[in-house]
Amino acid sequence: MPLVLLDHPLSSYAQKVKIALREKGVSFETRMPEGFGSGRIDNDFGAANPRTEVPVLLPERGEAIFDSTVILEYIEETWPAPALLPPAPAARARARIIEELCDSQYEAVNWGFGELLWFRRAEGELAERLDAAARRDTRRIQAWLTAQLGAAAWFGGEHFGWADAAVAPMLNRSIHYGLGPDADSPLALWHARLIARPSVQQTFAEFDAAAVAMARMADYYRTDGRRREYRDHRLEWMIRSGGLSVVAAGIEEHTIRFSWPGQS
Repeated sequence: MPLVLLDHPLSSYAQKVKIALREKGVSFETRMPEGFGSGRIDNDFGAANPRTEVPVLLPERGEAIFDSTVILEYIEETWPAPALLPPAPAARARARIIEELCDSQYEAVNWGFGELLWFRRAEGELAERLDAAARRDTRRIQAWLTAQLGAAAWFGGEHFGWADAAVAPMLNRSIHYGLGPDADSPLALWHARLIARPSVQQTFAEFDAAAVAMARMADYYRTDGRRREYRDHRLEWMIRSGGLSVVAAGIEEHTIRFSWPGQS
């Protein structure tokens, strides 16, 4: 049985893992899990990951591995070359810090903007307030990332690495949303270098195709057919940005869910 990645092409976490696997030349196949977005755990997906979140890596031997950071660690230990983490402990810690901020703060802002753009969770004044918050927070995060990049070609210095794989899907989604950095800025030039890499080209092409499909399916997510997961950092962003009524409406209409073990 080949290496399998339970995946959704729009997941920034899954994109990060796919970029890492492709950088290392690891052969794998992707599969959309049964019941994705429903919150159901009484199936193979729930058995592999009780949180029913992608990505999940299914090795040829052994148990399923979930959580994108844990998967990255497994990939780095199983296929050490080319290395994505730098050799020095301080540099490795810095790469993990960049990843952590992207996985929490940056993902939450992108996700919240997607709730407006794709799923129309708010209208009128509330939509304007949430839109402004997403734009403000995106600028702040991109300014921090620009400082982390400095004058280097990559976040790890001379070579593409762990932090680049983590930033890649987050910044690319901002650009897709029209919230990218200024042209010719260090971050925009980094993105230009990034999309020249075959591992990234293939991953982003999958994202682009799925984004078109998601735009067509947005109304389905406004029913109880699939429910968007309001994980901790996403819920925090929505509430502190003024969207408490969005959460209340989602609970009432049964169009949102929360993480295991407290499924809504």
